[in-house]
Amino acid sequence: MPVPATPPPQPTPLQLRPFRAVRYDPDRVGDPSELLAPPYDDLDPARARELRRHPHHVARLLYADAPQGAARELGRWLRRGVLRRDERPALYVYQQQRGAQILQRGLIGELLLPHQAGQLLPHEDVSPHVVRQRAAHISGLRAQLEPLLLAHRCTESTAAQVTEHVTRRTPLTVARIGDVTHSLWACDDVEELADVSSGLSAGQALIADGHHRHAACLDLSADAAGPWRHSLALLVDTARYPLRLSAIHRVLPALDPEKAASAAAEVARVLPLPAGPRPPEPGELILAGGGQAWIITEPEPRALHDALSGHPSQWAQLPAAVSDHLLLRHAWSVPDLPGTVMHLHDMRQATEAVSAPGSGSALLLPVISESTVWELAGAGVLLPRKSTSFGPKPAAGLAMRVMGFS
Repeated sequence: MPVPATPPPQPTPLQLRPFRAVRYDPDRVGDPSELLAPPYDDLDPARARELRRHPHHVARLLYADAPQGAARELGRWLRRGVLRRDERPALYVYQQQRGAQILQRGLIGELLLPHQAGQLLPHEDVSPHVVRQRAAHISGLRAQLEPLLLAHRCTESTAAQVTEHVTRRTPLTVARIGDVTHSLWACDDVEELADVSSGLSAGQALIADGHHRHAACLDLSADAAGPWRHSLALLVDTARYPLRLSAIHRVLPALDPEKAASAAAEVARVLPLPAGPRPPEPGELILAGGGQAWIITEPEPRALHDALSGHPSQWAQLPAAVSDHLLLRHAWSVPDLPGTVMHLHDMRQATEAVSAPGSGSALLLPVISESTVWELAGAGVLLPRKSTSFGPKPAAGLAMRVMGFS
């Protein structure tokens, strides 16, 4: 008698629970646009120092050298009414808009960090040193100032219908950073919250941004009595609001471009680009510096195999693996030390940084597809660090998760 087939396990729904967000009180501080910050990784140190001069700017907390001191400052802001905690737990509808174009819309809440493999998919490797820094900052501050950015593909329309309905109300907060308007609404009705929760039926979400903060919370969650089994998270249904995916380019201030081109020619095909640098196509890397540019293609198979020894075979097709391991480490002997490589999201900024003779080299990477990211993440293959940039990222300080203050 045949044994009945065991049905496959059903995916566990994502658990995004309401919380009482801490927000700037516009009656006390005025327009919150002047107090919010771009995401942590999108500010250079000089700009961060400039923003910290404002006595109540969130950058004073986000870039604090001593998180315990920043925690005391955060407490003072709460006691003085600069910040206030919402009275009722809510899920928050968050929208970014440029003109009439909605760039992104999602839900902010406290996400239960799943320990079940395959439910919350990281797609990039992390640096243990940076994870320790993030963990020390989160635990010392006892707050999360910006949410993880998570992509998922909802299979039901319930959550989307509720979200659409909520955005017809007057927003709690409207802020403008650059040419983007950030709006926040509270969804605190019991029936609406139940509909939203039932609509989060996706068994998987992809960490689009915040890998180090996610890893830090996982480390901190070893304390079962602590608050870090949950994390502040923004969940975006990318079937309705696709995220923008862009490459992250490498700038090497100490690397001479002509010498770099010559060394690269020993492990790949290198041809000059007389017209100057341009966006690279799939399978290409563009080297630029001092007014010159070269196209790098067709890595030599044996050299690439040796450079990627110990890493997944799929890395051979990834631009960041070819750039960082075959070229930076193998061909150019660039040490993996702070300050040797700058990572820039904007191609023009990267090329301008090395336009003058003696200013170094830029290595421009092509964009990989979102489907490739999902496929590799689902297979358990982590991309090299700084492979991709998903956006738009949420602003810091709009809806904060703060522990230990009444």
